[in-house]
Amino acid sequence: MSERSNEHPVHETMRVTMDEIRGMVDANTIVGQPIQCDNNTTVIPISKVSFGFASGGSDLPTKVAKDMFGGGGGAGVTITPIAFLVIMPNDVRLLQLSVNASTPNALINMVPDVMDKVTGFLAGRQAKNEGKTEVVE
Repeated sequence: MSERSNEHPVHETMRVTMDEIRGMVDANTIVGQPIQCDNNTTVIPISKVSFGFASGGSDLPTKVAKDMFGGGGGAGVTITPIAFLVIMPNDVRLLQLSVNASTPNALINMVPDVMDKVTGFLAGRQAKNEGKTEVVE
């Protein structure tokens, strides 16, 4: 007799439930398929996956021993997009969706853009000042 035939029927119920969840959720669900854009940019969607399941059963009083179990199981899955990984020829950025971004995370994600703008502003100002000739009396 195999080991599985000695298992309680609730084990099979739980096994089937977990197999169904595995079929719904895999690595491609969390990190999506890359999307190629015309300007040599690749966008990869990132999602959060939450799932739960319940399974249970009870032995019922019957005259036939094999009909003594009643049980069931169920599962639920939620997939929420949270960000996009954008890969450009000279830069890589993680763009968080603002709905899911906490204030500290949003600020941290803004730092590179702010630094780029400040650096560009200062470089432009320096170039402007270097182009001027000052008259000293």
